[in-house]
Amino acid sequence: MVRRTSSSRPSSRSPLQPPASSPAPVGAKRRGLLRGFFALRHSWHGMTAAWREESAFRQEVCLAVVLLPAAFVVPVSAAERVLLAGSVLLVLLVELINSGIEAAIDRISLERHELSGRAKDCGSAAVAVSLAICVMTWGVICGPLAWRWLRAFV
Repeated sequence: MVRRTSSSRPSSRSPLQPPASSPAPVGAKRRGLLRGFFALRHSWHGMTAAWREESAFRQEVCLAVVLLPAAFVVPVSAAERVLLAGSVLLVLLVELINSGIEAAIDRISLERHELSGRAKDCGSAAVAVSLAICVMTWGVICGPLAWRWLRAFV
């Protein structure tokens, strides 16, 4: 009686197909919950890289640590609360995009080039606009409350 080993067994797979237990081939898309898990992992890596490399991001996160809880303590409507929190999160979002643009530009070349400078300047301008939106939102919504509070004590 001849006993077949796993290597001598005929296979219905093509020799180019990886075995079922091997990881997904390069370029293959993950699906379902596993895809979401890996997307969250990449997002976390992006945020930690921005925290490690970008002092502006660290400053904006520190500001968010103060302003986000304040947005839920201030006596305003639910819609205004969302605007307050959203304006703070917008600053973080735009700063992350700006950091990505700067990293990509630096990856391409560290030498000065007009287009590289323009891309970095536009990213910086986007951060400035998001900060202006945040300041205006907090000023319009919380300004009258702060003014009434100050008038009561003065």
